[in-house]
Amino acid sequence: MAVFEQWPDTPIVTPSGSCAAMLVHGYPDLFRDDLVLAARAEAIASRTFEFTQYLVDVLGVTDVGAQWAGKLAYHPSCHLLRGLGVNEAPLKLLAKVRDAEVVPLPGAEECCGFGGLFSIEYGDVSGAMLERKIQGIRATGAGTIVTCDASCLTHINGGLSRQRIQQRVVHIAEILNSR
Repeated sequence: MAVFEQWPDTPIVTPSGSCAAMLVHGYPDLFRDDLVLAARAEAIASRTFEFTQYLVDVLGVTDVGAQWAGKLAYHPSCHLLRGLGVNEAPLKLLAKVRDAEVVPLPGAEECCGFGGLFSIEYGDVSGAMLERKIQGIRATGAGTIVTCDASCLTHINGGLSRQRIQQRVVHIAEILNSR
């Protein structure tokens, strides 16, 4: 918290819904029994945003001039969607990517099965969830799947790679940086 407090008037923008959820919900929960630390955690939480949330909801930006030729499908991460309630921001940004065709992902709002320790403690369940997500990805016909969470990206790409499926998952920042 001391690092974040060095710039008290600066927004904290994370590249991942899970990172933002930890600062927004996890820190205040961790320190709830200590009035001083709880207040510090709440101050940090109040200025923390996931990347797309910050662009769209804080800055009001939906078009960054990106261009991507081809089909894209979007996988919302659990922490971003359910933890932070952010659904529209990534979709608004993707809708403005020139030459991209954004197609629906069957079962988009279903978890990919990573969930941090969940995938280790419940490997069989995690694997079944990943397989279901991969089936949805294959059905899109999109060469590229977009997410806002590094853990989903890593988990799904691992499954695609093991099955030698050519589709890949990228972070939304990669799409928004394309010209």
